[in-house]
Amino acid sequence: MSEHEDNIKKEFEAAEGVSVKATETPNKVVQELGKVDVSRQMDHTSPDDPEIKRLNAMVGYTRLDLSTFPSKGKFYRDDFEIHIRPAKVAEVRNFSTIDEENLREVDEGLNNIVVSCCKVMYGSQRGSYKDILEEDRIYLILSIRELTFKTGEQTLMMPVGKKSCKSQDCKSQDSMELRTSNLQFNSVVEKFEKYYDENDRCYSVATKNYGVIQMAPPTIGVMRAITDYVRDREEKNLGWDKSTLAILPYLQREWRGWNEKDIFAKITSFQGWDSTKYTIVYRLAEDMKVGVKPEMVFPCKSCGEEVSVPLTFPGGIKALFIVSDISAELL
Repeated sequence: MSEHEDNIKKEFEAAEGVSVKATETPNKVVQELGKVDVSRQMDHTSPDDPEIKRLNAMVGYTRLDLSTFPSKGKFYRDDFEIHIRPAKVAEVRNFSTIDEENLREVDEGLNNIVVSCCKVMYGSQRGSYKDILEEDRIYLILSIRELTFKTGEQTLMMPVGKKSCKSQDCKSQDSMELRTSNLQFNSVVEKFEKYYDENDRCYSVATKNYGVIQMAPPTIGVMRAITDYVRDREEKNLGWDKSTLAILPYLQREWRGWNEKDIFAKITSFQGWDSTKYTIVYRLAEDMKVGVKPEMVFPCKSCGEEVSVPLTFPGGIKALFIVSDISAELL
């Protein structure tokens, strides 16, 4: 078991939460405070009491509104909830040690922030961070960041790219703050919306020759399993088919118990497809991306023309939780 998996196991063992009803606030972030059942007798308020456990588990956590996520919450169960808290000093310190040139370390570092600061709930049952959609992850991490730096002491400004301002004298902005409210999202192509299955929380696409094909954006768990598969193949100097791995994540919903043998078997089954079926599934996967846009477009505050802002992390990925400019704190 990897250190990452061991951390997940310890988190599950340490917390047994039950569902918490919430009320929305205008900014669509819901504070989880819970209610105490005053009818309970004193001899029932032991540390093992479910009500006490619920309250203890949710202290300091904030429930997020899934409708504000890139996926709009469409692919989660009705009882699915995500609760977050600010990152602690020890977690920020650990994040500061990642090697930004090592993509694996960056991925692990970001996931560790999610693991430490996030609780996933299915009603009264604990879920896993791996149940969160991969396309929702960056939005979730930025939400944790904004909760960590509430007073704005760590503002990140993304430089403006292209400007369509007709006048050279236009005093357009040179940067845009990196925060969830400024992100723009990809949307599923509108013509596919008629195939959305409310019951299965995915797209059930009816075809003439290949039956119904069910697809959905992949979870973190599915993507981690595929990443581990690719890494294992590369370490053994074995090849892997990029074309099949481009569509496989959209065809696999459950990551629990899904291992390298299952992935290999699934890839092998694709060999029996004809080119038409592959093309259909590939196009569906391409049109089903719901993540944050790599480049956002805003109207110029001065003249109204388009201003493009590439999604960047000024100061590097570490700057998400490490204050890059400490001058404001110096006397």
